Amino acid sequence: MINVGIVGSGFIGPAHIEALRRLGFVQVVALCDGSLVKAQEKARLLNVPHAYGSVEALLAHPDLHVVHNCTPNHLHAQINRQILRAGKHVFSEKPLCMTPEEARELVALAEQAGVVHGVSFVYRQFAMVRQAASMLRAGSLGRIFASHGSYLQDWMLLETDYNWRVDAVLGGASRAVADIGSHWCDTVQYVTGRRITEVMADLSIVWSTRRASKGGNQTFSHDEQAEYEDKPVTTEDFGSVLFRFDDGSKGNFSVSQVSAGRKNRLTFEINGSERSVAWDQEIPQQLWIGHRDRANQTLTDDPGLMNPDVADSAHFPGGHIEGWPDAFKNMMAQFYRAVQAGVMPEAAQFANFHDGANVMYIIDAIVKSHQQQRWVRLER
Repeated sequence: MINVGIVGSGFIGPAHIEALRRLGFVQVVALCDGSLVKAQEKARLLNVPHAYGSVEALLAHPDLHVVHNCTPNHLHAQINRQILRAGKHVFSEKPLCMTPEEARELVALAEQAGVVHGVSFVYRQFAMVRQAASMLRAGSLGRIFASHGSYLQDWMLLETDYNWRVDAVLGGASRAVADIGSHWCDTVQYVTGRRITEVMADLSIVWSTRRASKGGNQTFSHDEQAEYEDKPVTTEDFGSVLFRFDDGSKGNFSVSQVSAGRKNRLTFEINGSERSVAWDQEIPQQLWIGHRDRANQTLTDDPGLMNPDVADSAHFPGGHIEGWPDAFKNMMAQFYRAVQAGVMPEAAQFANFHDGANVMYIIDAIVKSHQQQRWVRLER
């Protein structure tokens, strides 16, 4: 069995634990949080045998093989450093860190440590996303010339919607782009096999001041009796980005956390000279295939209808519902196959620290482009 420790027990930590338990050959043996009392409480709830109040204590746990970093953004770089210096395999929540300089350092540390390293870009793991990527690799779309789409949410729509991600010190200089635009960029780069090299961005702050609950209540917890204090906002709620790929093809995407009615809608469309494909995360089991000279198609995630090289990403016969938790399991299964082998695969299907760093370079270029109001080339 592979022994795993989890750092951070907020929303995403338990999601990691659930996915790992579905693999069958991985056991979560320890949980770490900001205080020992909180860690012990969460460990009891999640049936994890050991609890620690510091990363140092967790890393000293006997026979620990892998550590997952599920903490808030501003802690990612330092905790990833600690894990790598301890010689453990590491799986980090995104973003990998908060600056390009930290990204370069972490990639170098990961290579020096010789460990398996992953970043939680999960959307590339949906069966229909992998089907789209397989179709592009096979050349069935013809010459690719345009990629476009959006990632829209509404959880920050109200003036009283506030949590730590709004604070640039804790969440980073970018919010909507870094939080959800990062997923869009990784997904589309994975599907197309291309890399974004230049961007032109226009970002917008819808609420320049937000009202934060003095009682510490966060977004989604509504208290009519709550008292509020004003908090200035410096991170974007909405943004539009033009981009150029390394092969000369072009595209655009929009991100928003203030689009009423959109809960978690990542969409992309890729246009080629023979046909197009499009996918919507809110109806994840369908892949739209567009034609010029015949009726369009909708492919569903039936393993028997998918390309053979990606059919294993759908686990049940057609018509059985699969979604985000199953994509999360796919991601963990790929990562832990590499852990079993003890080396990074040459063509990893899961996102690694190189991919996480690449997205950090895109975010940095987008922020600079908006500030300078011009095209900016990525600095890798």
